[in-house]
Amino acid sequence: MNTTEIFLIAMTIIFTVPYLIWRLGKTDYHAPLVVVQIITGILLGPGILGKIFPDYYSFVFNPAVIQSLNGIAWWAVMLFVMIAGVELDLKKAWAHRRESGITAGLALGVPLVFGCVAAAFMLGFEGWMGSKALTWQFVVGVGMACAVTALPILILLMEKLDVLRQPIGQRILRYASLDDIAIWGVLALILMDWERIGRQGAFLFGFGVAAWLFHHLMIRLAERDRWYVALIWLAAVSFGADWAGLHFMVGAFLAGASMEAEWFNQEKMDMLRHHVLLAVMPVFFLSTGLRTNWDVGGAAVFLAAGLLLLASIGGKLIGVRIAGRILKWAPGEASIIGWLLQTKALIMIIFANILLDKQIITSETFTALLLMAIASTMLTVPIVAPKLAQLKSLILRVA
Repeated sequence: MNTTEIFLIAMTIIFTVPYLIWRLGKTDYHAPLVVVQIITGILLGPGILGKIFPDYYSFVFNPAVIQSLNGIAWWAVMLFVMIAGVELDLKKAWAHRRESGITAGLALGVPLVFGCVAAAFMLGFEGWMGSKALTWQFVVGVGMACAVTALPILILLMEKLDVLRQPIGQRILRYASLDDIAIWGVLALILMDWERIGRQGAFLFGFGVAAWLFHHLMIRLAERDRWYVALIWLAAVSFGADWAGLHFMVGAFLAGASMEAEWFNQEKMDMLRHHVLLAVMPVFFLSTGLRTNWDVGGAAVFLAAGLLLLASIGGKLIGVRIAGRILKWAPGEASIIGWLLQTKALIMIIFANILLDKQIITSETFTALLLMAIASTMLTVPIVAPKLAQLKSLILRVA
């Protein structure tokens, strides 16, 4: 078979297997399709099915096919990160700055500290820190991975729980939005290449000027033109960030964050996110699964994932509980908000992919982080749904 035919076999597998597991297994309550796709990617990767059926793996996922899949995956995740950037609502966060600042700060800071402690413990064993990482980069990178809130997945889960457009949902979005900015800022710091500081400074200055011009252009365009120009802007800014050594995903986030949500119809933006998840993100999930590795031993990877999960969830719940006491929230409110904010999945996986690309973490650490993200996301709805049913009055409470 030629490369095109093998590529189409791979695409058929990517879309068929997770869908059948999700639909026939009726997993939606515990594991949304997004989570099933990530798990399927791990199962289809070299660490599991690739070892059981090495001939299958080398035939279907040969270098030419993987290269083609990676191109789709890059663009898919760039679109997704851009949408997350567009959905940041800093105006509302500023309007409620005391409450948002306290909650977002503690919701990010406490799990970051817990994650850094877990990373420091992992440094006592070989096989976790990447070959090009400084110790602080590894510790802060893993710590931030534990502190991440996956804004796009949070939106999907809150839609499922029917709280997205309710006051509590809008409050949680404010907290997650502020954390999102901090996450990408810390990532830029971790990736900062002091040998290329001039190039990075030039990019940031050029981006600032270009963003000002872009803003004035967009407000003069009709909405139908804004969508297309936004894609041009995404590609250009992502190129600039990658050229400067900051990684194209940092550029994708900057491209989205420099756009105003009010420029676009909200329903169309929701549909774009839905279609990106439907049509192209499954390729990213599979390419993520292809990067998993168990060479330090399956038990060690699962133990590391458990440690990171404990740091992530424990830190988030403690941080939000402290915020709740400071702000005098109602009983049970901090628990609901904390469990929703600990949702990981996509953004953390993107974050970990970048750390792996830059060789700050090893593929074994990446696998542990991936397992942590899956478990974190799968726990959210089963725990939050009963709490919301018991405390319905909280849904409508405005902070």
